Amino acid sequence: MVYAEPTKEGFIEVGEQRSWYRVTGSIGDRPPLVTLHGGPGATHDYLLSLTELAGPGRAVVHYDQLGNGRSTRLPGAEPGSWTVQRFLDELDALLNGLCIAEDYVLFGQSWGGMLAAEHAVRRPAGLRGLILANSPASMRLWSDAAAELRAALPADVQAALLRHEAAGTTDREEYVEAMRVFYRRHVCRLDPWPEELEATLAAIDADPTVYHTMNGPAEFHVIGSLRNWSIVDRLPAIAAPTLVISGRHDEATPATVQPFAERIRDSRWVVFEESSHMPHIEEPARFRSVVEEFLDGLH
Repeated sequence: MVYAEPTKEGFIEVGEQRSWYRVTGSIGDRPPLVTLHGGPGATHDYLLSLTELAGPGRAVVHYDQLGNGRSTRLPGAEPGSWTVQRFLDELDALLNGLCIAEDYVLFGQSWGGMLAAEHAVRRPAGLRGLILANSPASMRLWSDAAAELRAALPADVQAALLRHEAAGTTDREEYVEAMRVFYRRHVCRLDPWPEELEATLAAIDADPTVYHTMNGPAEFHVIGSLRNWSIVDRLPAIAAPTLVISGRHDEATPATVQPFAERIRDSRWVVFEESSHMPHIEEPARFRSVVEEFLDGLH
């Protein structure tokens, strides 16, 4: 798939590191849409279809979070340095560097939604709207849901996953193949996967530092530093109008998403019936319609 060329791209200084960004469209009289990709430790590539939301007066901003993609890589960094606060500081640097901190909308997908929610509970004055796509409100809820979804996998797939997790050999091809069975049910149900998704997954494989440190070896085996993360009790602090998105076959099951809809006062929850974790790829036409309606309704 060919998407619009960026109208601007470059780097934002974040302390001694640099974050790469691209802007599609022109920043005008409508709040730009800033996209936060998943992972942690993924790249912007699989969210490139969101460039189609750029239009008169509205730009779309993508960036690679620190640790992967075109941004600074730190494979030798202390594991304890990869914190939620580090990525919040990076987001602040991006908003300030692009001079949009007084007027913007956040779109966060998966981990990006967790990060966007962490940003939103601080009630930043310039946040006009929030889109939380396929994100859990708690990693305990996420892990409980993953256990239920794993239990529905073929017995031989379950056995392979358990065997390698117990042995610490999750880098073996058998584990990767078993993992992909889960992913094709609950991450992206398209066959084949689009090039932009394959590009993001290849980037994680090439440098899994952040993903393995904060998440773990797989979406459903969370043993990293985020394993006890939760924002459930802080959600009532979010004041921005919020669109919550999930897929019917999503690894972010209704139980993991529901706290957003229940605890954010001004929120709307839309479920995409033919999607798993990536409605922007799996149901692009409906996804664009739903998101554009939300963006057009912001004041």
